[in-house]
Amino acid sequence: MTRIGSPRSVRRSAWVAAVAAGTLVLAACGGAKVGETTQTTTAGGGAGSAAACGTVNLAVNPWVGYEADAAVAAYVMQNQLGCTVVKKNLDEQVSWQGFGTGEVDVILENWGHEDLKKKYIEEQKTAVEVGSTGRVGKIGWYVVPWMVEKYPDITDWNNLNKYAEMFKTSESGGKGQFLAGDPGFVTIDGALVKNLKLDFKVVYTGSEAALITSFRQAEKDKKPAIGYFYAPQWFLSEVPLVNVKLPAYTAGCDADPEKVACDYPDYDLDKIASAKFASSGSPAYEFVKKFTWTNDDQNVVAKYIAVDKMSPEDAAKKWVEANADKVKAWTGA
Repeated sequence: MTRIGSPRSVRRSAWVAAVAAGTLVLAACGGAKVGETTQTTTAGGGAGSAAACGTVNLAVNPWVGYEADAAVAAYVMQNQLGCTVVKKNLDEQVSWQGFGTGEVDVILENWGHEDLKKKYIEEQKTAVEVGSTGRVGKIGWYVVPWMVEKYPDITDWNNLNKYAEMFKTSESGGKGQFLAGDPGFVTIDGALVKNLKLDFKVVYTGSEAALITSFRQAEKDKKPAIGYFYAPQWFLSEVPLVNVKLPAYTAGCDADPEKVACDYPDYDLDKIASAKFASSGSPAYEFVKKFTWTNDDQNVVAKYIAVDKMSPEDAAKKWVEANADKVKAWTGA
C-alpha cells in the first residue's frame, strides 16, 4: 500500500508507463490503459439528463473497497443525476496521470500520496482536492487470531524473531514468511523487516483475494500466518486479524523509505478530481464533494461483491435502496 519512493503516499500502486509511437501510454491493471473503457454505465432516466451531467470518467483502483465506492457512486450518478459513467480500472499513480489528459475525472479513495498531490495539484495544477471520504484507513502488520490466543506476546514486534521459525515455508528461504498481496502493491514492509532486523522474508501472494485466502486458510487450519493488511476491509468481520504493534509512528519517521523503522500512519482517505472536472459545472462534481460514507457502509457493499458474488451494480442498488437518507444527503433529491 505504500510506495517505496514515499512511505506516506500509501496504497498499492507503482508507476507503469511506456512510450509507444511517441506517446505516453498509461498502463492500467488488468491490461487496460488510460483511454480504454472497462465499463460504461449510461444514464438510466434518473433526475436531470445525460447532457446536463455529461460523461464522468471514474478511476477504479484495484481493491474491492474502492470497487464498492465506485459502484455506489456510479449508480447514483447514473440513476439520479442522469450521468454517463465510464469506469476505468487503473493503478493508483496511473490514475493521477489521467487528470492531465482529461481521461480521468475522479479518484474516489486516495490513500495519502503527498508526492502526487505536490506534482499534480501544486505544480501541474491538473487536479484538486475534493475533501474527505468520511473514512479512516489503517495499514499494518497482522496475525491470525488463533496465534494471539496461543502466543499473546506475538503482537509485539520485539517478539517476532522468537516465532520466526514457525512461519518458515518453502518460499521464504529459511526465514519466516511475511505475506503481501499483489507485487504492484508496493509497500515499505521489506524495509521494515530489514531495519527492524527481523528474520522474515516478504512473499507476495499475487492479489488482494489471494492474501485473504491465505489468512482465511491459516485461521481455519490453525497454521501460522503474518502479513500486510488494512482497514476498511470486509474480511476483518469474518476473520478478525490482530494488529502487530510496530514502533509508533511519528511525523517524519517514514521520510526516508530506506531507513523507515516505524508503523504506518492512519490515513484520512480523501477524494481527488481533475481541475477541469471541478470547474465544469457538472452536478456530478457537486455529488462527489458530498459523497461520504463510513467504513461499515463500504464494507457492506464490498462484501456483497466479494462474498455474495453480486455484480457491482446490483450491490450498489441494494445498498442505495436501503440507505435513502444517506443518498439524499449526497444529491439533495
